[in-house]
Amino acid sequence: MACRISELVIEARDPELLAGFWCAVLGYVELGREDGAIEIGPAGVGFGGAQPTIVLSPNAEVRSGKYRLHIDVSPTDRDQEAELERLLEVGARFADVGQSGEESWHVLADPEGNEFCLLRKRVVEV
Repeated sequence: MACRISELVIEARDPELLAGFWCAVLGYVELGREDGAIEIGPAGVGFGGAQPTIVLSPNAEVRSGKYRLHIDVSPTDRDQEAELERLLEVGARFADVGQSGEESWHVLADPEGNEFCLLRKRVVEV
């Protein structure tokens, strides 16, 4: 028997803002709200599906320094450059974490500065 990631929790100053951003990035929908937190995930699946849901949990405390975990995303229906353009349009911005410029991925940040990477390889939607 093993465990599986069922949800990821991201602390947010503005859960509404980040829920909208990550829904646009991942094609997720809002699944529910509880105590100021917003849970998003694949439409029609919800908690316990093949993909983890994301809970945007309110936290007004501003953190500084490098996070120990980040999300990687991969395009599903377009090439990396077209997906990069789309992500920038929905609110992502470039982040500098000391890349050389030779990487096959792009380091980005969400509207609250959480870093994530856009990988080159296209994956099949689940």
